[in-house]
Amino acid sequence: MQFGICFKGFVAPDRARTLVRLAESHGFEYCWFYDSHVLWREAFVAMAMCMEHTQKMRFAPCVTNPDVREWSLAASLYGSLALQSNGRIDIGLGRGDSSRRVMGQKPASMERVAEFTRKVKAMVRGEEVTYEGAAAPVKFPWANGYELPVWIAAYGPIALKCAGESGDGVILQIADPSLCKWFADQTLTAGKAAGRDMSTFGVVAAAPAYFGEMDECIEATRWFPAMVGNHVADIVDKYGKDSGLVPKSLTSYIEKRRGYDYSKHGQTDNPFLDFITPDVVESFCVLGKPEQHIEKIRALEAAGVTQFNIYLDNGKEAEIIETYGDKVIPAFR
Repeated sequence: MQFGICFKGFVAPDRARTLVRLAESHGFEYCWFYDSHVLWREAFVAMAMCMEHTQKMRFAPCVTNPDVREWSLAASLYGSLALQSNGRIDIGLGRGDSSRRVMGQKPASMERVAEFTRKVKAMVRGEEVTYEGAAAPVKFPWANGYELPVWIAAYGPIALKCAGESGDGVILQIADPSLCKWFADQTLTAGKAAGRDMSTFGVVAAAPAYFGEMDECIEATRWFPAMVGNHVADIVDKYGKDSGLVPKSLTSYIEKRRGYDYSKHGQTDNPFLDFITPDVVESFCVLGKPEQHIEKIRALEAAGVTQFNIYLDNGKEAEIIETYGDKVIPAFR
């Protein structure tokens, strides 16, 4: 089991540098940054900074999308960071729910996500690439053959299939073991059906973690199921709540959902939290005493999860990192 941390873009630069050094020294292998350039500061600038203060930690957006940057610019950005970090950059990729919708624009289709994955990986390797919007083929003379890992964020059937067919891993924004297994199994099945070797395919469960009494933990992380519910609502709108394509356990909690404020995306003060019940928060997050965290992560591991990525957004970031390093991560080494 790998362990990662994830920042939103409003973390102060000095604090980000301190926390990534602390996390690396406590056994964390990944650092992810939200990539929504209107809501938060530019994620790749922060990643480049943090790379200079770490030696082994890998960095990635969680997640970027095909329509926020022109494709050759995106590939040049990723390849440049790969070179200057000695190969410590991955890409988390999605449709662009927050970065597009906050500007009144539609997210990308999964077909576009798949094409972006293929074309950008090829450009970063140094291959000559033609794509829509480029009048002439693009080839970077400075590329060194880096194989860019791309993790595709997914919930719905089409996105899960895309992740299995095109990605190196899948990002699941949830830490419910049964749901993670349900998602991961579909992704692996799709990849195998496409003739891919899925033996090294990664599965990230990304969710908040918090230590303390359960009531305190639930209150501190109530924002997260609202963010998840926003994505689930899209799936329900597309397929219907009784389609059988999305588990009842995932759709039932959003029945009283009234809306979502993208300007408060992933934040504790989002006004649309009243439909979230304590059992949903406990299911979706990793909460309680250290031994409860270990038990939950073991269940995630049994469900096929290969990395637990902690969303840090509560003022206790250093405490969570240190407790994981001292009491949780050693149980998986």
